[in-house]
Amino acid sequence: MPANNRPSAENPERRLATNAWIRALENTKVLNDDGTRPLCAMLDDLAASHGDAIALLGENEALSYRELAARANRYAHWAIARGFARGEVICLLMPNCPEYAAVWLGLNRAGCAVALLNTNLSGEALLHSIRAAGSRRVIAGESLLPAIVDVADQLPPDVGIWVSGTVTHGDWPAIGPELAVHAGTPVSYTEREPPGLSERSLLIYTSGTTGLPKAANVTHSRVLEWSLWFAGMMDTQREDRLYNCLPMYHSTGGVVAIGAMLVKGGSVLIRARFSASRFWDDVVDGGCTIFLYIGELCRYLVTGPPRSNERIHQLRLACGNGLQGDVWQAFQERFGVPRILEFYASTEGNVSLYNCEGRRGAIGRVPPFLAHRFPIALIRLDVETDAPMRDKNGFCIRCDPDEPGEAIGRVADHAGSPMHQFDGYTNAEASAARLLHGVFATGDRWYRTGDLMRKDAAGYYYFVDRIGDTFRWKGENVSTTEVAMAIRSCPGVIETVVFGVRIPGHEGRAGMAAITMDARFDLATLRNHLAAALPAYARPLFVRCCRTLDVTGTFKLVKSKLIAEGYADTGDPVWFNDHAAGRFVACEAALCRSIEANRTPL
Repeated sequence: MPANNRPSAENPERRLATNAWIRALENTKVLNDDGTRPLCAMLDDLAASHGDAIALLGENEALSYRELAARANRYAHWAIARGFARGEVICLLMPNCPEYAAVWLGLNRAGCAVALLNTNLSGEALLHSIRAAGSRRVIAGESLLPAIVDVADQLPPDVGIWVSGTVTHGDWPAIGPELAVHAGTPVSYTEREPPGLSERSLLIYTSGTTGLPKAANVTHSRVLEWSLWFAGMMDTQREDRLYNCLPMYHSTGGVVAIGAMLVKGGSVLIRARFSASRFWDDVVDGGCTIFLYIGELCRYLVTGPPRSNERIHQLRLACGNGLQGDVWQAFQERFGVPRILEFYASTEGNVSLYNCEGRRGAIGRVPPFLAHRFPIALIRLDVETDAPMRDKNGFCIRCDPDEPGEAIGRVADHAGSPMHQFDGYTNAEASAARLLHGVFATGDRWYRTGDLMRKDAAGYYYFVDRIGDTFRWKGENVSTTEVAMAIRSCPGVIETVVFGVRIPGHEGRAGMAAITMDARFDLATLRNHLAAALPAYARPLFVRCCRTLDVTGTFKLVKSKLIAEGYADTGDPVWFNDHAAGRFVACEAALCRSIEANRTPL
């Protein structure tokens, strides 16, 4: 490492950051060793090492390492006895609980891949997810059976459905009695060899904030690398207990939370969902030392009422993504959490960033001594077409410092770290759309994140917006994320979704915000607040006052329906920012016609 990059006693944050990177690199060196086994095949050794120590602690059940290995082995024996083929996909629809991890780890040991279905889906979206997996088997939690019942007659007749637990449902057998006849002993190699690292472990679906979700292929190598890498980044120890209320059907709550603790002998406190009112009781009473967050959860806690125990916890680290700078500072100061580890990553992508230094608002940085290991670039984008801009030679154009651009990651042409690969989706067309060719050299391939970022002179990256969310109005690019942050800081606003709407006869898209509010909200206050916070072109022309806003299971706001409805009459009050009148006016049908006929200046 060059001398000027070494941590020093005068720079403790840089020293902590470098140590985190070194631990992560050392942990993942085993991925290059011949004979390295996937996580599912490590469970018996972990049970031998940690025995009766708690591995997973739920609301109604706790599994020690020994019990977790035995439970997973029963699932593996069951799948083999049922004739499930190596590589076959099994769909899992189950709420957060210790059993969830035992199911997919056990099925993985039998050589099966597991599709983690979003527990919020129903109807066509649920059918689409099962079809996208190409699966003929479904394991469903009893509380989620109604969603399966509603679509059962649209599934192929050869699809087998098992109910988790001991109670059957019509022709669908309970899995509990079937598991009970199988031993919890390890699966022998003669019975079935463990899967290779390059084989598929899981299918994890994109959030589906717009359109139907895509099923991303996740290999055993990627599962193991996530587990070992985050164990190094978070410095997990046997004494650590991680609080996990994130959905286990996503990579952070379902794989990182579990794997990063298991590989080091720690434990996970699992809750079915986030609850602001019981959060600190769970963390304090459970002796949790690490909290895995999504930024919105921290916002809920910061804006919530004081709790008597909110500063007597044992948390040493909060790790997650989407924590904005203003909430970051308030969260740390109010609750006294010593360290924040913000990161950026996606299930299927090869771009990952880690903010080990605690730079508020940044999503990460690549240390100079690791730049060759993390080939990331920001390229200029035409926000109207979502296409990269190219120079006279046909190559993409790198962004200048602090210039927003799409983040891309080079796809390795050789075997190596799974973080540098792109394993794609079950849909070939969707996979192809994620790749750029001939980016900086003939024949190179880069993965498109679909995210706009900027990088400052010090090398820190900052999230700007999702591609497709940024829109152009009056010749200027408008970041929906920036506008949403300004609106949320207005008194009385609870939450907001910002998007662009097309208006006949006008170029680009005009800004619109859908908001929820409390009794303090006032339109005049909002208008003055936005005038002080945003340039004129970025201030929303339309504001829709909603009772609620739909969110995904990971608390991402869903905007597709709102965009489709635009400023039409939907029953919610819609207001137009009338510059001539100097106030918001009701956006009624006559005014809409006047706007579209260009008789009302915008």
